Amino acid sequence: MKPYNKIILRPLLTEKNAGMKELENRVVFEVAKDANKLEIKAAVEEAFKVSVEAVNILNVKGKVKRLGRNLGKRRSWKKAVVTLKEGSVIEFFEGV
Repeated sequence: MKPYNKIILRPLLTEKNAGMKELENRVVFEVAKDANKLEIKAAVEEAFKVSVEAVNILNVKGKVKRLGRNLGKRRSWKKAVVTLKEGSVIEFFEGV
């Protein structure tokens, strides 16, 4: 298995994700495109020392954008929504 810093690329901090964290105890990360649910679960548990209940993953397609007269494309990426067990808290997301 790859090290956790190669699987979890960055946290996603948006208003919607902050609401999910408060109401449903879920946090959202951008993860490596080749990572699966089991690898993501193990990486979050190892990195943040928490218990993970479930992992849902989404492939986000890159949008086509216009750059003057040319067309460009944003990159595609993978998002993971991690549900933490009751009582587990990731200190990184506190106070956001």
